[in-house]
Amino acid sequence: MLITQGLHRLVASLLLCAALLSCTPETTQPTVEAERSADSAELASWQARAANVTIKRDTWGIPHIYGKTDADTVFGTLYAQAEDDFNRIEVNYLNAMGRLAEAEGDGELYRDLRMKLFIDPADMQAKYDQSPAWLKELMNAFADGLNYYLHTHPEITPRVITRFEPWMALTFSEGSIGGDIERVNLRELQDFYGDGDMVAQTIAVSDGEPRGSNGFAIAPSNTLNGNALLMINPHTSFFFRSELHMVSEEGLNAYGAVTWGQFFVYQGFSDKAGWMHTSSRADAIDTYLETITERDDGVYYAYDGGERKLRETILTLPYRSGDVLAERTFKVYHSHHGPIIRGEGDQWVSIKLMQEPIAALTQSYLRTKAAGHNEFYENMRLHTNSSNNTVYADAQGNIAYYHGNFIPRRDLSFDWNRPLDGSNPATEWQGLHTLEESITLLNPENGWIQNTNNWPFTAAGDFSPRAEDYPRYMANYVENPRGIHAVRVLKDKTDFTLDSLIEAAYDPALVAFDPLLPALIALGGDPALTRETREAIAHLEGWDTQFGLDSTQTSLAVYWGEELMRAARPLAAAQNSDIYDYLAGNITDEQRITALENAIAMLTDSFGSWQVPWGEINRYQRYDGAIVQQFDDSKPSLPVAFASARWGSLASFGSRSYPGTNRPYGTSGHGFVAAVEFGEKVRAKAVTVGGLSSDPTSPHFDDQAALYTEGRFRDVLFYPEQVDANLERVYHPGE
Repeated sequence: MLITQGLHRLVASLLLCAALLSCTPETTQPTVEAERSADSAELASWQARAANVTIKRDTWGIPHIYGKTDADTVFGTLYAQAEDDFNRIEVNYLNAMGRLAEAEGDGELYRDLRMKLFIDPADMQAKYDQSPAWLKELMNAFADGLNYYLHTHPEITPRVITRFEPWMALTFSEGSIGGDIERVNLRELQDFYGDGDMVAQTIAVSDGEPRGSNGFAIAPSNTLNGNALLMINPHTSFFFRSELHMVSEEGLNAYGAVTWGQFFVYQGFSDKAGWMHTSSRADAIDTYLETITERDDGVYYAYDGGERKLRETILTLPYRSGDVLAERTFKVYHSHHGPIIRGEGDQWVSIKLMQEPIAALTQSYLRTKAAGHNEFYENMRLHTNSSNNTVYADAQGNIAYYHGNFIPRRDLSFDWNRPLDGSNPATEWQGLHTLEESITLLNPENGWIQNTNNWPFTAAGDFSPRAEDYPRYMANYVENPRGIHAVRVLKDKTDFTLDSLIEAAYDPALVAFDPLLPALIALGGDPALTRETREAIAHLEGWDTQFGLDSTQTSLAVYWGEELMRAARPLAAAQNSDIYDYLAGNITDEQRITALENAIAMLTDSFGSWQVPWGEINRYQRYDGAIVQQFDDSKPSLPVAFASARWGSLASFGSRSYPGTNRPYGTSGHGFVAAVEFGEKVRAKAVTVGGLSSDPTSPHFDDQAALYTEGRFRDVLFYPEQVDANLERVYHPGE
């Protein structure tokens, strides 16, 4: 099916459609899937579409999916993803639809409840019916591809979803690692709706790694070959996305990272353009304090000098209990702002955020087909990429930056970082800021753009946007160490190549230690300190603040810094201060020394000495395909030089120790990383964490592990002749 109408007309029609549709859930009864088996007509339809799809697996196991139509390619894409990791696909949709507890038990009930406050299957089905025909066709192909995989792989036993439905694609339409809904705190949700029960929630222990990403764009004026360059460096939990290539005879030709179960390249490139998303703190979410009055006929909240009645909904959530499904019923509430998510004193708190699944799925897919910046810009007018900034480059030589893509217009007399008075109509959103009103950059004179989840006011050096020109709520993040580091490696360089851009993105400096170490080193001559403490300070004094596998200073500095942050974090939070500002201006000498003594003791207890090479400590390990892997010091692992992004490492590796381990193991950081050059032909290099397959018996389970841990890249196979020269397997789905 060809999408023939102009993108600007499509955007306009979808904006109108989105304005007419409501996404507020009414009822959420459990969905019962149809039987797994297909009737003869359906099977014939799947087989006919499969005949139009060719999957070529290259020698890294990466699927290049070729279809006659976009829908054919989507069908093949979901089939290929399921071959590599069906489990992650199913879990992503269980999470998106609020059905994890059906697989995991009551520990996931409140995570499910959080999703059900926003996602209603009946509403999603209605939205599917109201979607444009071309988008319906893609959603149909999405479901068909997964169902055909299950039909042809009877040995695969889904945990819950035995049949996928097209509307399900609308429940998971953006692709970021932590969508807006996940800003709702699960413990607070349980406190409010739990009636005093103490369900042991499944809440992962954080490694403390700053989540987000890095994106760099280099203009032709700053490159050796006169072509624009793009650095794609998302920081996610490991194995969160697959790597694949989608090609159709209708103009689709997109390569990159695809979140398991979705049918669009989330971060990647075509031969014409590339896009990189970094997590944004442009303010797209607000909470409201609702003043409550309970009456016999329901619960009311104050608004505009009067009262409105909260909408009450009964939600029945199934959960696995042993070998059977049990149920838990909740009465939940919505004001016109959104669902009630917690209590605060004697008031209730509602949350308002973007809920436009049709437009969001449209924007996510159509940006992959943009032929240049003009089309990409028009795609951004959908304003549904709500949790992300975007760094962009193209074959026409353009580089661009968009800070957020969903920014409500607000009254500046209020503090939008705090809960607002829900009774005051002046706190309502006043439409959305247009692209022209938002923080953007196009072809700045310095010739480079960077974003590291930091503020946008250093994005292009001296040619960056100015904070005073924009409302405060457009940029809530401050500068961070990665931003400082990025400016350092990008400025004053006019001969970038793919290789030197990769080198810049893996620069070993840990810039967060630059302002921290001098005050510690100044204490080294204090005779009141123990000899060991003075020796440790002297050891750090000779350090160049760069990570390295053999560097014992890296080990000591990181353990010291973590202890310093552990002590400072609650104090900084109490003052509503940025942690780095607090460390620079409030830490005492006693705290510095105590943190160092603790670091010495921890290293000695775990490794027998405080002078341990960083590579002996910081490790990558993968020995099974579980989503949550258990780590084991007795099993093989690989050394990793990269450090945490919290210390300014552009090559982010978030690690921590686990019960029973002395070594910290990485579970997050850069996953799929690619450097792209746009010229007459696109050229790219990439690496994916570990390998593409979740099957430990597959050669592609860990065939990229050494490359990843050493910061080495492989050539991306993009053009047919490149793929055909490096083939492992060619087949149609179902063969």
